[in-house]
Amino acid sequence: MRKKSRAIIIGVVALTMSLAACSTKAASSGSSSSGGVKTDNGVTDKTITLGVQTDESAVFKEIGLGLTRGNQMWADDVNASGGICGRQIKIDVRDNGYDAAKAVTLYAAMKDNVAAMIQLLGSPIMAALKSQLASDNMLAIPASQAATNLDLPTAMMVGTTYDVEMINGLSYLKKIGKIKDGDKLGHIYIEGEYGQSGLNGSEAYAKKNNMTVIGIKVGPTDADMSAAVTKLKSEGVNAVLLTTTGAQLGSTATQMAAQGMGALPIMGNNPTYATTLVKSPAMSALGNYYRSISILPYGADNPEAQKLVKEFDKKYPGQEPNDDINAGYTYGLTMQTVLEKACKDKDLTRAGIVKASKGVKVDTKGLAGSEPLDFSHPGKASTISDVIEQIDPSVVGYLKVIQPFASSDEAKVYKSPLNK
Repeated sequence: MRKKSRAIIIGVVALTMSLAACSTKAASSGSSSSGGVKTDNGVTDKTITLGVQTDESAVFKEIGLGLTRGNQMWADDVNASGGICGRQIKIDVRDNGYDAAKAVTLYAAMKDNVAAMIQLLGSPIMAALKSQLASDNMLAIPASQAATNLDLPTAMMVGTTYDVEMINGLSYLKKIGKIKDGDKLGHIYIEGEYGQSGLNGSEAYAKKNNMTVIGIKVGPTDADMSAAVTKLKSEGVNAVLLTTTGAQLGSTATQMAAQGMGALPIMGNNPTYATTLVKSPAMSALGNYYRSISILPYGADNPEAQKLVKEFDKKYPGQEPNDDINAGYTYGLTMQTVLEKACKDKDLTRAGIVKASKGVKVDTKGLAGSEPLDFSHPGKASTISDVIEQIDPSVVGYLKVIQPFASSDEAKVYKSPLNK
């Protein structure tokens, strides 16, 4: 009898331990509650971890470094003010080297430990991860304005698409008399979603203004643009448009000057600029380069931009800044708006964060214009306004705004392929 009772007790203890183990496993892999707020991946009672996949070693490494520093500066400001929902922000940074295959592997390793992705750099990377982001219900801010990203329900595109950037840029060139109806536009663009999005913009603008686009596709690592420039010269183009890397802008401008095309305007999408160009031999050929972008340049005449200059100098003494810092910080302000709403809703789970992102309007403190970024229209970009910039080595950050935020008539009626 005593043996039987002992056996029963042992069995009950074993069953209790087994159930406890199952309960612990379920809690670690599913939702839990802390302070009345539901949580799961990437959120504890003390921290919210956000993921970054960026380029720190390949063709867009300057952009990646600036964006990531901007992300971290935002996190530092938030943490110094007490965090979000009583939690400190942590950022998990991985270098994908602008390599889609590497990005897939990195994402698999980090996805269970982050609440959302505050930066995903690269159109090829977004294309490779799109289905996984959707199935994981992972909120992501693409550091890529390719219009193809607009169909991902969990993506928040901060700023205009590349096609709208190009449309607004061309509208500016026409306004100042650099191009006119009937002109030929040469467009050098990188293969893939980035380049195609920019090309969609130039072709849409050309169609409405009786112009012709001569497109030349290049690879992201192609360094010598001499053949492309020679081709555009033979076509008799009146302007050159670029949806390329900064190095490719330098090569294009240098070749244009060498081939007697230096007086033609160059309009570039936002990733075409690189700070390294300012101190390169190509600088002398960049007097007619214009850049269309939906974020103010570093050091702009704006209180928030000036605050970031002071913070950067303190945090990164002796380092070269660029305007991608402002963009990275704006990504942070966007994520902050979402997380604060999710906290108010008492749901910091993946699903709760995605739900909170729907319909928000983000005050960027002027970094992305005076109007809030509007995420209330699924399938559409959060703004259609851009500034136009030129390089000026005499100013902090080397870029000056020559036209403030504006949206062209063509941009107002343009429909990106995935607009809903």
